Amino acid sequence: MKHDNVIRILFIENSVEDAELLINVLRNGGIAVRPARATNADEIRAALDDIGPDLVLMNPGVPGIDAGAVMRQLDASGRDLALIAVVDSLHDDAIADLFANGSRGVALRKRPDQVLAVVRREFDALSTRRQVRRLETSLRETERRCDALLDSSRDAIAYVHEGMHVRVNQAYLEAFGLAEFDDIIGLPILDLVAGTHADEFKAVLRGLSKGDKTPPPMELLARRDDGGTFKAMVEFAHATFEGESCLQIVFRQQTVDAALVAQLQRDSVTGLFNRAHTLAHIDEAVAAAAAGRAGQAVVLLEPDNWKDIVASTGIGNADHLLAAIAAKVNESIDDEDVAGVLGDHTLGLVLHSRGDLEHAALTERLRHAVAESIFDAGSRSLTVTITLGGTLLAEKNANTETVLDQASAALRAAQNQGGNRVELHDPSAREKADAEREQYWLDLVRQALAEDGLRLYHQQIISLQDAAGEFYEILVRMRGPKGDVLPSYFFPVAERNGLLPAIDRWVLGHAIDALAHRENDGLTTTYFVKMTLQSLEDPDLLPWLIRRLESANLRRSKLVIEMPESKVLTSLRPTQEFVSGWRKAGGGFAIEQFGSGLNSFQMLNHVEADFLKIDRSFMTDLPQHPENQKKIAEICKEGHASGKQTVAEWVEDAVSTSLLFACGVDFIQGNFLQEPAKVLAEEYMPV
Repeated sequence: MKHDNVIRILFIENSVEDAELLINVLRNGGIAVRPARATNADEIRAALDDIGPDLVLMNPGVPGIDAGAVMRQLDASGRDLALIAVVDSLHDDAIADLFANGSRGVALRKRPDQVLAVVRREFDALSTRRQVRRLETSLRETERRCDALLDSSRDAIAYVHEGMHVRVNQAYLEAFGLAEFDDIIGLPILDLVAGTHADEFKAVLRGLSKGDKTPPPMELLARRDDGGTFKAMVEFAHATFEGESCLQIVFRQQTVDAALVAQLQRDSVTGLFNRAHTLAHIDEAVAAAAAGRAGQAVVLLEPDNWKDIVASTGIGNADHLLAAIAAKVNESIDDEDVAGVLGDHTLGLVLHSRGDLEHAALTERLRHAVAESIFDAGSRSLTVTITLGGTLLAEKNANTETVLDQASAALRAAQNQGGNRVELHDPSAREKADAEREQYWLDLVRQALAEDGLRLYHQQIISLQDAAGEFYEILVRMRGPKGDVLPSYFFPVAERNGLLPAIDRWVLGHAIDALAHRENDGLTTTYFVKMTLQSLEDPDLLPWLIRRLESANLRRSKLVIEMPESKVLTSLRPTQEFVSGWRKAGGGFAIEQFGSGLNSFQMLNHVEADFLKIDRSFMTDLPQHPENQKKIAEICKEGHASGKQTVAEWVEDAVSTSLLFACGVDFIQGNFLQEPAKVLAEEYMPV
């Protein structure tokens, strides 16, 4: 799925409400959407030009809409689009007609989980097709460059199809004493091999033609056109020439010193394989897994608290320490295993085929071996612990990038649990691992709520219109074993277990106390605090909030509660009732992700808001997207006309800041301006 940017979707729907329901289903499923809606051919054509959609979700029941005509219109646009039909019920003939007319998928409107699955599947397929086209273009460019390099190479290189030369370079002609390309094209390569090695060479060619594994380089006696011979080291590789499968055969008359080659493959600090060679071994293991070899594993390893170790021992001593750890790791694995360096202090292991329990036992032994050792770092002696995260290889995850991502995720998960542990990703045991991880985070959340283990952070919101006072976004973190933890780690667990209202109350209560503390110091402050949908459904929340606000006796400062547009849309009536009571009590209300819906301002007829926080998708590469600048300006103009102020989040650079000012934005916020900082504990102690 697309993670950093939105997916552009054209909805062919009868009503805005039906389209909004689908948009909310997708957003609640974690899919960021840039929507457009059409009800006829002209609107479809305009939407294709306007947003350039990735997917089209079509209701076949829209009057005047014919699936075949829509598909022809999409094809005529020249874009690679996936058409998904969204239906109320499944009927064999209707579904067959939809697929016959070009629909790639059918989603059942009353089953949100199935809608999400179909959209994800079709977008992944679309992304794959686009990636294949990019790779094909890159491959053609690479082949052109390789062809140019072929002629400039000093090595004698030939392409051989069914034992006959089809392409050679100039160095090949010179090596065999030939003058013209015509002298060798169509000549059997066996004619250039001395008789003493002909049978061995023929056996290799026969095996490669059957798909055998590429053999190691073989030494033989090659024969020149004048009858002379020379010793050569011959290397084989599968290749293509003009679309046909063939062999690339390289005759090297001089071999590089094996000791020098081995030295170039080593990391200068640890003595293990360097990054390039380690990645090559991972590629080989992945290729073997794709071919059916089972039981391999890739493991990443990092010393715990490495930054603190470097700070206390110095860089030079830290290098010696890392080398000692690497030596301990290397002696703890088998000869068939590979150990190398993948990063500044990250080691990578490629473990040969074993059973799952054997992999677990080996990595635990390795962890214990390091933890029980005493290492010298200059004049100091110290003990070190390590954390290991890895993944088992199988045909399903036989992709180098996927394997490294899974191993890295396992490593980070183990580190977030305190380090000095091993975590191996095993797709077949995912359910059990997920359950254990869920319980771990659930215990942490409950402990944080019971022992005041949550922390307030704030990020400044800067006024572009010289508004009086200070403005901050309040954020929450949870104290973890290795520092404060972002809500993305623990909020999903809290939501599944009904703990979000308790977290919201903690944040809201402490934010009010912090406001009172700042006001006593003579500061006028506005805090923006997020509230979840689960809290909105709590009838006791508003009375509790009003009591806390009254007891704080704020005179100049203000608390603004914010909720995402998609959540407000799905709970209009309870939001309306809450906001009405909250604003009467002196609080403010903001709508986040504003502008992401089909008709966002229509919602403001039902819910009164003081601030509109513009959807962050408009901020991505803002200087390069004039259409986003236009949309932001429209939101500001319409918002100001109804007495609302606008906030732009996730501002990325100075150029965007000036553009937002020109668009009429009132406030800006983002890490470029100021990263979130801790609110001091004494600030949110009751006053």
